Amino acid sequence: MAVKFVMLSTLGPDGSARMRENPARLKEVNADVEAMGVKVIAQYAVLGQWDFLNILDAPDEVVMARVATTLAARGTLKTMTMPIVDVDDFISAMGDSI
Repeated sequence: MAVKFVMLSTLGPDGSARMRENPARLKEVNADVEAMGVKVIAQYAVLGQWDFLNILDAPDEVVMARVATTLAARGTLKTMTMPIVDVDDFISAMGDSI
């Protein structure tokens, strides 16, 4: 069963420079992520502490950790990645205890 994640990312100086030179780089990075076995479900640019919010579907936590580490190793961004649970699935898992 696939696991969904939210990944928040912020660009460093090199990442910002690359983004300014080639905004379509975002789509190239998505292709890199998908080549590692993770599907990009949605992606948003955001204002504030983080620059981007991604919703991702990965086979498991280990694959997602590989993606996050690979992206961070490029030195152009920092990420925070968290598993997410659909609210209906959460309600089902909680049963009558809510």
